[in-house]
Amino acid sequence: MFAGQLLTGTIWFETRTYHSLDVPARLFASRVADTVRLLDSASDAAARADLTRRLSAPGYRLTWLAAAPATPIAGAAQRALQDLLDATLQQRTGKPVQSQLVCARLHDERARAVDAGTLALFDSPLPTASFHAQLRLSDGTWLDVMESGQDVIAQHESRAFVLGYLLRVYMLRLVAVLFVALIAVRLALRPLQQLADAAEALGANIRQPPLDVSGPREVRSAAQSFNTMQQRLIESIGARTRLLASISHDLRSPLTRLRLRTELLPDEAARERLRDDLDEMEAMVAATLDFAQSVEITEARRDIDMDSLLQGLASDAQEAGAHVDIRGRALKPLAGYPRNLKRCLQNLLDNAVRYGDGTVTITVTDHTHALQIVVGDNGPGLDHTLLERVFEPYFRSRATAGVSPGTGLGLTIARSIAHAHGGTLTLHTGACADDASDRACSGLHAVLTLPRARPTPHALHVAQ
Repeated sequence: MFAGQLLTGTIWFETRTYHSLDVPARLFASRVADTVRLLDSASDAAARADLTRRLSAPGYRLTWLAAAPATPIAGAAQRALQDLLDATLQQRTGKPVQSQLVCARLHDERARAVDAGTLALFDSPLPTASFHAQLRLSDGTWLDVMESGQDVIAQHESRAFVLGYLLRVYMLRLVAVLFVALIAVRLALRPLQQLADAAEALGANIRQPPLDVSGPREVRSAAQSFNTMQQRLIESIGARTRLLASISHDLRSPLTRLRLRTELLPDEAARERLRDDLDEMEAMVAATLDFAQSVEITEARRDIDMDSLLQGLASDAQEAGAHVDIRGRALKPLAGYPRNLKRCLQNLLDNAVRYGDGTVTITVTDHTHALQIVVGDNGPGLDHTLLERVFEPYFRSRATAGVSPGTGLGLTIARSIAHAHGGTLTLHTGACADDASDRACSGLHAVLTLPRARPTPHALHVAQ
């Protein structure tokens, strides 16, 4: 791009160099015409010689030729200046004057020719014009005229011209070209940015609308491949969900038969142990079926009164003997999936009651773009290394496994529902008594952040 600008600039400068001789050539032609008119008016040879001596000056030399010139003229620019000289002579003398322009050129103060090359843009501090012409007077004699040192551009004007040229021709054009190129690149990369955004959102929204297959061939191919991959993932997850639901459902029948046979056992102690095992197995089957059904949210999205929802959950927990303190309130309803969001908060509240001391604090903070709900307890908390592992399906820490029965799916389902709303769910331990990072800290806080903006598209797939 820069080379192209330099080439076009050099061509322009070459044209301008030739046109720079126009004004000096007109001045030279006018001076020569006046000289011819005066010499033709001389009465005799002595008077003509005296006029020649007086008209000659430094930078303007007059010499009489003994014979007609034989030097040919060459170049289109020189021929244009020859025509200018002939026209000026005829206009000012009133008659045609035979003339021959031998040379017309630009040079610097050290007599170096100013060519139209690339370096001439920078190496012409004081260009001047020189002319050499030969003319035939009315009596048939030939006069040789040489003029040199005629200023074209003053030194400060020349440098200002070069700087102005650089600004106009290079800087402004380059800025314009870069601006247009930036817009073109952004337009060309927009489909790729859409592809990147879709790939980033795929984890939380497997059922987002397919990408628009348009644009250049490579972009269309990439979009089509992405859409095919997305459809295969949907089919794979759907098959896995159906498999889990089928297995959980099929296990209910043999568990029911085992429970009936347990009741027929004569040993009361054995019956009690088997009942406990069956209860645990049925809880696991129910939780697995529940988890499989929660993989994809199908209920309608609507505005939820979060204050009423939290008050209802707190009342139910208090009826069961817990103490729940709600601090703060939501300033306006939140768009979401009511049943699933209630289930998410119920799981968090149940965990806080089950693993704490029965006292739960729910803190609601309504920001401009998100609603934050923190469910905290005063229990033993969790080790820092387990704060993420407890979200894995069926994972239970040793500390919680012995406290109460459970399947290890509650937090998994809660985080999935949070992701379905475009939000996040994280766990944080309370303050530790010392700096030991491997020790369980007191209290656990579940931080649920739900965005106010509606996720796109309408039906979000639960993050796997």
